Amino acid sequence: MSEDTVIRFFAAIEAGDIDAVRQIYSPDALIWHNDDLIEQPVEDNLKVLAGLHKAVSGLHYEIIRRAVTDDGVIQQHVLRGTLPDGREVALHAAMYLQVRDGHVTRIEEYLDSAKRSSIRAAREALSAG
Repeated sequence: MSEDTVIRFFAAIEAGDIDAVRQIYSPDALIWHNDDLIEQPVEDNLKVLAGLHKAVSGLHYEIIRRAVTDDGVIQQHVLRGTLPDGREVALHAAMYLQVRDGHVTRIEEYLDSAKRSSIRAAREALSAG
């Protein structure tokens, strides 16, 4: 069931289990974000997720709503956690996750890029240091 796959996917991200996320993704999955309009391959996305987990402690998703569709799940959530400088993160987002045969095959994520900038800056600072 698509929803079970999505639940496992977000639990793996929250746990920082990048190998589990890799297993849930289809090898040829693409991840698209509204702020750069680029389709990102799995390995690039896994690097971002690993950096996210290093930059945001207590990372968790507050699910606002989740709707199962014919080919996946649409989810609205707030990504929450704490940056290294102590600031709280509250990144509101909506995602469409296409699921086939128990694997996420495509993600389309819609978020406010200005809100994501503080997370990106913290992630880049940690990888530079």
